[in-house]
Amino acid sequence: MQRYFIYLSYDGANYHGWQVQPNGESVQACLERALSILLRRETDVTGAGRTDAGVHAALMVAHFDAEQTLDCALMVDKLNRLLPPDIAIHALRPVRPEAHARFSATSRMYRYYVTTAKDPFRQQYHLRLFHEPDFHEMNRAATVLMEYLDFTSFSKLHTDVKTNICHVTEAQWTRLDAVTWVFTIRADRFLRNMVRAIVGTLLDVGRGKLTVEGFRHIIEVKDRCRAGTSAPAQALFLADITYPESLFLSY
Repeated sequence: MQRYFIYLSYDGANYHGWQVQPNGESVQACLERALSILLRRETDVTGAGRTDAGVHAALMVAHFDAEQTLDCALMVDKLNRLLPPDIAIHALRPVRPEAHARFSATSRMYRYYVTTAKDPFRQQYHLRLFHEPDFHEMNRAATVLMEYLDFTSFSKLHTDVKTNICHVTEAQWTRLDAVTWVFTIRADRFLRNMVRAIVGTLLDVGRGKLTVEGFRHIIEVKDRCRAGTSAPAQALFLADITYPESLFLSY
């Protein structure tokens, strides 16, 4: 058996998230069906994480096992022909047997986009803000994230994770143009709904509903009910995942 990492992107608008769902279409299910057809055997796919319904991925990584050595470029072409237009395969890379798309990742990065302008071409991928918040204060609060490890206050309740510890190494708002800002956050791992909960709470800071010290207190009390409302899904993108280069094989 040869293990492969598969690099893809997708528009999450038409899916109930990455993970296979009993009552809705998922990106994982689409990918497994396409691979099973091409490999002529039932093929399971394991993703680097689980994006929620409506969340997009500029870059997702998953792994699967094949019984034979594959022509990676040819497989990319065949998969793209089989998959719907809102899922794109970019590369296949052979990896060591122990490589794991989820557990071998050393960091993940998400981006969340907001705009203060009404624009019909952005509404599917940006959160419309009717008044510009104080991004300076939001950035002051964002830096607080890097001082803590336990993010229970920003985790979806009743999940099956064993720990809420995450190492956040980057968190900042950046202006892209006169009406558009993006929040970039990088960590070794993320909890369910964590980024959207952080964005929603930071927007409370920007609107003057919460101080920077109040934001710090929310983290410290480890209570999801104290944090802000989760920001809508359509403006969130999984943007990058990194792995040790030693996992990859070169043929």
